[in-house]
Amino acid sequence: MAEIINMPRLSDTMEEGTVASWLKKVGDKIEEGDILAEIETDKATMEFESFNEGVLLHIGVQEGETTKVDELLAIIGEEGEDISELLSATNVISTEQSDEKSQGKPQKELSEAIAIPEGVTVVTMPRLSDTMEEGTVATWLKTVGETVEEGDILAEIETDKATMEFESFQSGTLLHIGLNEGESAKVDALLAIIGPEGTDVSAIAKNFKVEENTGSTEVPQERKMDAPKAETKIEVVQTASTNGRLFVSPLAKKMAEEKGINLSQLRGSGENGRIVKRDVENFKPSSVPQTSSIQNASMTPPVAKFVASGQENFDEVKHSQMRKVIAKRLGESKFTAPHYYLNVEFDMENAIAFRAQFNSIPDTKISYNDMIVKACALALRQHPQVNSQWFDDRMRLNNHVHIGVAVAVEDGLVVPVVRFANEQTLPQIGSAVKDFAGRARNKKLTPQEMEGSTFTISNLGMFGIESFTSIINQPNSAILSVGTIVEKPIVKNGQIVVGHTMKLTLACDHRTVDGATGSQFLQTLQGYIENPVTMLV
Repeated sequence: MAEIINMPRLSDTMEEGTVASWLKKVGDKIEEGDILAEIETDKATMEFESFNEGVLLHIGVQEGETTKVDELLAIIGEEGEDISELLSATNVISTEQSDEKSQGKPQKELSEAIAIPEGVTVVTMPRLSDTMEEGTVATWLKTVGETVEEGDILAEIETDKATMEFESFQSGTLLHIGLNEGESAKVDALLAIIGPEGTDVSAIAKNFKVEENTGSTEVPQERKMDAPKAETKIEVVQTASTNGRLFVSPLAKKMAEEKGINLSQLRGSGENGRIVKRDVENFKPSSVPQTSSIQNASMTPPVAKFVASGQENFDEVKHSQMRKVIAKRLGESKFTAPHYYLNVEFDMENAIAFRAQFNSIPDTKISYNDMIVKACALALRQHPQVNSQWFDDRMRLNNHVHIGVAVAVEDGLVVPVVRFANEQTLPQIGSAVKDFAGRARNKKLTPQEMEGSTFTISNLGMFGIESFTSIINQPNSAILSVGTIVEKPIVKNGQIVVGHTMKLTLACDHRTVDGATGSQFLQTLQGYIENPVTMLV
């Protein structure tokens, strides 16, 4: 009997998925455990395996198309089985008509309503992160009248988390640009129109209006056009190449992760040096190019503007997408989560000696921050209540440890995530944090690298701050604020001696972490920080 296979929910925030590639075709025999397709979610491109056996009778979503979770993806059954009733019951469009779908509406219906010429595609502002509500065009890489090939990079889009390359899945001529560089628009608003050369698209463009006070683009409700989700996310990584970066296809990224290959070691053979599948397949360790390390330099302080004596003067700066989202999320956290704070002061003598010994190993260098990340990760495994997350209807006690490390950037603050931090060595943590910090300041982190944290660390010690409090990064239950190491008189064995201490403040959400629970976590953390050799046992 035929079985309907729906679009799976492959992540906790996934609402829809895009078929990156089908690994089986209609008529192929399917065994349980076979990989049917690669699905691009809001976080990653993942393999989707079959839990059924039979023959692939129908494909409901073609490569490059998007559908919501739990909607028809495929049908598996016996060879020659009649599935017409299943197709009718699920109210889906057949495989031959699927290329006319646009967010569940046939292209023909849209054409009659707004008179879209044949072959013309309306490209809308993509949702490039789970929290993105609007985007800003940082740079156009194509101009009106220029030919666009499938896979070409159209523009750089600034989201609330990063600046990302936006790739076209259509071929044709760029007929219209809906937003100029520096302008913003909400997700699904008009970004561009692509179609045959010489096509008049002025009527389509007029159906969109621009609010002059914000620069955002909106579609009248009765006229709103949702083009097929024909975008993909491109990760940008720092390299030693002549243009300073490489583009990576989602499939190539996934293959590189599976093979343990550092993307910065590859030379892309695709357009603009983009790394594609064949580059990963043909990679040989001996061909690793020399790359320069990213310097984790502090931000350059601003230079004071000259103002004549006795003259009032000010500058107005428009909020960036990042600053808007930071304000919104931190406001929600501060006014919804009942914060309380636990303050401690640790003896750092052993930590200082441990770091000096560790860094005496050739080609090895760790920071105090790396030690704190590792110590927190180990302590969190013993205190899952502190490693928890609050949701409206439940509390999640995480058995994995993903630590977010706050990094200051020009527009505010980003929090890249060191995944499975308890399983990583100190040098691995140090390398990851240094890489994140360098790319964060160049706005080259991907949204996936800033999602999924279970605990957050904010360190202002390098700025000489002795102690401070932080706002919890929801839905996490706690955040640790780390101050600088101070040389001061301390009492040891009844004697006043010169010592080194560090102050830390743990902000907790009282809905999930009680005072005693937070205190026990800090006691465990103290054991690791004041006796760091125990982190290696």
